[in-house]
Amino acid sequence: MRKRPEPTLRTRALHCLARREYSRAELAAKLRPYALKQEESAEKADLDQLLDDLAESGYLSDERAVTQLLHARRPRFGSQRILHELHQKGISHELIEQAMPSLIETELETARGVWQKKFGELPRDTKEKARQMRFLQSRGFSMDVILKVLKHDRLED
Repeated sequence: MRKRPEPTLRTRALHCLARREYSRAELAAKLRPYALKQEESAEKADLDQLLDDLAESGYLSDERAVTQLLHARRPRFGSQRILHELHQKGISHELIEQAMPSLIETELETARGVWQKKFGELPRDTKEKARQMRFLQSRGFSMDVILKVLKHDRLED
């Protein structure tokens, strides 16, 4: 039985990008171990050049990665958690700043939806209130938004 040849770095990158959007930093981290293996062999692969080529041809886009992450995370998580994920994925500060206004303007509505789905009724005592607050905090919502949700203070929207 013949052994399959090792896929090239470009093939690996395209397989990853076919599944979902990656930021440049995220894809570089994923491909780096394979680039090091290929450098040890006869093939020399320049990872930065490959990433430049993919970005130039439109396969790799940090903007699309941000859009995809916002679309996937916004219905369930608060701004703080989403911003943390964007930083972890190596997204530039400029792109994060562009995403901020839409995150902040929909945060109260999102928090109310998450709270309604999980709890649906106001806490009866301080223990229950603390539990609900911890839950919303773990989802990345700010404390002022959490307090508005738990007070059902819809006048301050």
